[in-house]
Amino acid sequence: MKHVLVTGGAGYIGSHACKALAAAGYVPVTYDNLCTGWSDAVKFGPLEQGDLTDRDALDKVFAKYQPIAVMHFAALSQVGESMREPGMYWRNNVMGSLTLVEAAIAAGCLDFVFSSTCATYGDHDGVVLDEDTPQHPINAYGASKRAVEDILANFGESHGLRSVIFRYFNVAGADPDGEVGEFHQPETHLIPLMLDAIDGKRPALTVFGTDYDTPDGTCIRDYVHVMDLVDAHVSGLKWLEGGKGSRVFNLGTGKGFSVLEVIEHSRDVTNRDVPYQTGDRRPGDCVKLVSGSTRAESDLGWTPHRSTLKSMITDAWRWHQNGHYDK
Repeated sequence: MKHVLVTGGAGYIGSHACKALAAAGYVPVTYDNLCTGWSDAVKFGPLEQGDLTDRDALDKVFAKYQPIAVMHFAALSQVGESMREPGMYWRNNVMGSLTLVEAAIAAGCLDFVFSSTCATYGDHDGVVLDEDTPQHPINAYGASKRAVEDILANFGESHGLRSVIFRYFNVAGADPDGEVGEFHQPETHLIPLMLDAIDGKRPALTVFGTDYDTPDGTCIRDYVHVMDLVDAHVSGLKWLEGGKGSRVFNLGTGKGFSVLEVIEHSRDVTNRDVPYQTGDRRPGDCVKLVSGSTRAESDLGWTPHRSTLKSMITDAWRWHQNGHYDK
């Protein structure tokens, strides 16, 4: 049995990755402190509750399951919060990842798939980002992820750690089968917030900033369906299993949508208007972030075929109406 240690496997992306891993013949072992994840989301393998900074707990999990690889999703990920509390992001994302890497190496687990972010690039308006775009993060979230990328490179040189790093922006949608989905408390992501407003679960969606240099004044982002995303992570794992070296991949569609465009598309899916209000810009938000995925397509054979707004909103809406976690 091929066990894969999935940090953050009780969270949104991690739970979908566990489903994809199980379907591909692996046994995902979720390691999560459940600060933002849900034990109800762990359906495809065992759950080990623990913190990334707890080396003793990590050592015991590595010894118990002897995983062939690590798939690392666990992180704090809110841009605004990272601007207010940068220490929390460096402590959790960087120190936690360093502890995890050292535990993996001590256990002889040298294949590592890392969930990074295109926020490491900073603000590059009018450019489709690729893996060679200079990295100049403008918020503590992006900076912390870039630091982890550097850690992986350093330990690759010193200890032979092999890593596949994925950089991506906004993830949306849900498992089409409805087994897992997006469920944050509190919620901060645009599409579920929008669906909450449509459903009357919140008074209105707030659009942060309408004076950006974009056609309609709102921020533009590249959206990828969560199932496309986790398929890429499984392909990245197989890349490492095949003996190929460390590699960085961007995951995106190469085109972006503004906040108001997402709102407009939701009407086509739900047949309901979105109540929204406007607010001030949020610190640390970039104007336009769009990522290409040419390398992932050529090297991994990855194609984001589910990543249309209609598909993402449709799957998210289905989950939103029926899916939730209690614990």
